[in-house]
Amino acid sequence: MLFNSYEFIFLFLPAVLAGFFWLARFGHNVSALWLAFASLFFYGWWSPKYVGLLLVSIIVNYSLAYVIGHARSRTHAKLILIFSITANLLLLGFYKYANFFIGTANWVSEGSLPLMSIILPLGISFFTFTQIAFLVDVHRSVAREYNFIHYLLFVTYFPHLIAGPVLHHAQMMPQFAKKETYHLRLDNVALGLSIFTIGLAKKILLADNFGEYAGPVFAAAGLGVQPDLIEAWTGALAYTLQLYFDFSGYSDMAIGISMLFGVKLPINFNSPYKAANIIDFWRRWHMTLSQFLRDYLYIPLGGNRKGKVMRHVNLMATMLLGGLWHGANWTFVMWGGLHGLYLVINHSWQSLFANRTPMQGASAKIYHVAAILFTFSCVVIAWIFFRAESFSSAILMLKGCFGYGGISLPSKLGVLAESIGHLDSMLPAGVSFGGVFLNIPGLGAMGGLAPFAKLLALGLLIIWFAPNSQQFFNFVEQTGKGAKLFNRTIGWQPIPVFGFMLGCVLCLSISKLDKVSTFLYYQF
Repeated sequence: MLFNSYEFIFLFLPAVLAGFFWLARFGHNVSALWLAFASLFFYGWWSPKYVGLLLVSIIVNYSLAYVIGHARSRTHAKLILIFSITANLLLLGFYKYANFFIGTANWVSEGSLPLMSIILPLGISFFTFTQIAFLVDVHRSVAREYNFIHYLLFVTYFPHLIAGPVLHHAQMMPQFAKKETYHLRLDNVALGLSIFTIGLAKKILLADNFGEYAGPVFAAAGLGVQPDLIEAWTGALAYTLQLYFDFSGYSDMAIGISMLFGVKLPINFNSPYKAANIIDFWRRWHMTLSQFLRDYLYIPLGGNRKGKVMRHVNLMATMLLGGLWHGANWTFVMWGGLHGLYLVINHSWQSLFANRTPMQGASAKIYHVAAILFTFSCVVIAWIFFRAESFSSAILMLKGCFGYGGISLPSKLGVLAESIGHLDSMLPAGVSFGGVFLNIPGLGAMGGLAPFAKLLALGLLIIWFAPNSQQFFNFVEQTGKGAKLFNRTIGWQPIPVFGFMLGCVLCLSISKLDKVSTFLYYQF
């Protein structure tokens, strides 16, 4: 079931919300169990047969966690932990990577092993990582609660189940034990619906519109069509902003929905395209996954404790595995490798200039803006591999971005050039007048370059100059009262003016639900 669908907004969510608070009168465990069963129904809406897999995973991991927590010795507990993590990774590996390894083996050995008929269960990466983190924390004596209903709800909680965030027991299970959680609060409802509305608008009004430009370009490259300079950058920038608003929109909707139940989800998205370097980017993008990879992979590998060289090796290994986590394709590994390389260069740069006196005044501002633009450009290039169906199509996109596919300028410019002296005959090789999007089927019907330029300008203004959701809604203490926008402080308040404006945005977004599309992170 999708957050951006009629059945979720008008049937599922109201029914689950009403049942949760009504059943709380009969006991908090009853209410929590209702929410857990509703979450299983939400998951099973896509494919009921995988509900059993999810339940088996939950029961087995809960049992193993209990055994680890009550083991007679640390050695015994560690052996069970190793077994538990291995079992989880084997399950994830079978469903997500079996065909990837078979295909790779066929390519290396020129063999012909048949691929398996496997359908990837939704959210398997998220609920697997969530449970691995719980197992490790039980072994570390950080997690000590063994209420099965709370654990069941912790893993299945529907706002995060399909596309994150990756949750920790300390963030969630104590909230399910609080009495306040089971009492309806109108301020939570007002805030939750407002955040949900902003997230829905990001998905419907922005992400899906950018997707209409990104999809045809990458599809054409997948068929071997060489995009020209404008076409390639249109596809790359469109996907960069599509993914931003899609993932940011999902994160907002998940936080808003959870707020209705009085439960706070961790922030997972913090204006990553405002980052002035790649290190800061990964502190802002998919924050819970970044923290998971840091705490359960990078630090156990040794982190930065064994010198600069090993820090770089550990960074690269972490990012390569993080890339592979996103999908069973070498393009994801390449994406992770690029970000690993970016991080190594970034850390080396900071070490090299650690003792340099920081710039002041206008120079510092110019440097900061240049750093943001450079970081953004590096991220865009890496996203090409993330989105491309194959290495060959990614290379075609990159060649287009660097001008190897030529450039076709709008026909109106050609008419103008001819009228002032046959300037078209003086153009460099590879540059011609004849219209844009000539090589990409479907893009010509979008109205040319002007509509995309307007959409792109709107998107960039939002990501670089508008306050993000936690600033606007002020649900993180560190943000203070509202946020600065063009030297004026703005921020959400539960007053009629904001209610009316957000109501209009909600109605507009709902009116566009006839073109329902899945969230991009559902595939991971």
